[in-house]
Amino acid sequence: MQITPVIAIHLAAALAAVAIGPIALWARQGATQRPRLHRAAGYAWVTLMVATAVSALFITGGPGPRWGSFGLIHLLIPVTLGMLAMAFVFLARHNIVGHRKMMQRTYIGACVVAGGFTLLPDRFLGHTVWSALGLI
Repeated sequence: MQITPVIAIHLAAALAAVAIGPIALWARQGATQRPRLHRAAGYAWVTLMVATAVSALFITGGPGPRWGSFGLIHLLIPVTLGMLAMAFVFLARHNIVGHRKMMQRTYIGACVVAGGFTLLPDRFLGHTVWSALGLI
């Protein structure tokens, strides 16, 4: 398997989201809050997460149970998009605590946990990384 344009878009958007997410979360923490930075990084992060989720629709699933070209990891697509939508619903209702928790959970689940799964040795990216390091 090789890196196709869709995989390149997915990978670039995901890596950028992993990097920008903490900035958006940090900008509203502590005594010194940075609302403009929070909003800019937040919108950038949401855009990158939507790009990551949508591009995943065009990538075939890895090993394991499949439904057509979709694997188990594809179940994260509607979950991620739904959590992002709920975060904006909370925001529209002025429920800042709900918005914050939803965004934190989305970052942990979609970036950290899903990102960890992509580094498993039997997945394309994981195999590429671990073989380049000479570990498999």
